[in-house]
Amino acid sequence: MNTAGENSREDYPAARRGVEAILNYSGASGLDRRTMLIRDARPMTGLSLDREGFLLAERPSAVRDFYDAQEVHAVYYPEVAKLLTDLTGARRAQVFEHDVRCNARARHDKAVRMPVRMIHDDYTAKSSPERVRLYLPEEADALINKRYAIINVWRAIRGPVEATPLAVCDASSVAAEDLLPAEEGVKHEVYMLRYSGRHRWYYFPRMRREEALVLKCFDTAEGVAGRCTAHSAFDDPLTPPDAPPRESIEARAFVFYS
Repeated sequence: MNTAGENSREDYPAARRGVEAILNYSGASGLDRRTMLIRDARPMTGLSLDREGFLLAERPSAVRDFYDAQEVHAVYYPEVAKLLTDLTGARRAQVFEHDVRCNARARHDKAVRMPVRMIHDDYTAKSSPERVRLYLPEEADALINKRYAIINVWRAIRGPVEATPLAVCDASSVAAEDLLPAEEGVKHEVYMLRYSGRHRWYYFPRMRREEALVLKCFDTAEGVAGRCTAHSAFDDPLTPPDAPPRESIEARAFVFYS
């Protein structure tokens, strides 16, 4: 639960209703900027990875320094794997990569990246099995023949997050034709998103370090609505002028169900 001290900026009353902000879609001729209602998801209950594609979990971490890659691998990766098996009931979860993001640090530290302000989903039907083959080559053939998913766990390094929070799109509001495969880097395909008036956007205002935003990037199960969860950083109009830059970590994991 949130505490009064951590959410002292007038307890974000306007955020409870949602905010209107620009989100960057992909259009036929390039960037398609749309002003969208991004609702506060904190009052919502019963969120499901298999329906909306995202949820918020209260899960403190023992990590002292999220910028220390060695500590993240040793401490945080097992924490994330345990969180995901607890949430999904899957047989196995294995974290395979992570990114830390901060505008200020990214200018002088190559290991740190900037928030992404383009709507995207991290993996596709093409790149998901490629990732399994890359990280688990000896097991890949057996693993990709059964249900598996790739899930992103997003957390504030320091909270509460006031600048460039993460917006997530309800996966059940996204049609297959809205997803646009696109190459990102070498041999890695992601989904960009074509605008639709059906899309429902949410965020969790003022996320704390003890909270984890869990979003599903890809699921091989065709019978669930929450298969791909588009997301994007955005400029929150409620951000105070003296707000510190957002610092966050995202860890991506394979989840194997059988």
